[in-house]
Amino acid sequence: MAKDNSAFMNLVETDKLTDKITEGVTLAIQKLIEKTQKEDGELVISVNGKVTKVRARDIKSEGTAVS
Repeated sequence: MAKDNSAFMNLVETDKLTDKITEGVTLAIQKLIEKTQKEDGELVISVNGKVTKVRARDIKSEGTAVS
């Protein structure tokens, strides 16, 4: 029974870690977009598997999901 509890804790800890990593990556992307907008620069992103350059000022900074 102890093995089941430790496995469950590992899943909970893994989920928490995954959430923290996702939150950190999202924040880093937002900061990159904001910085590049201030510099009037371009970002290189993938859209449906195709590499594309976009002007940072054309990206909405709030709630932006870049994948």
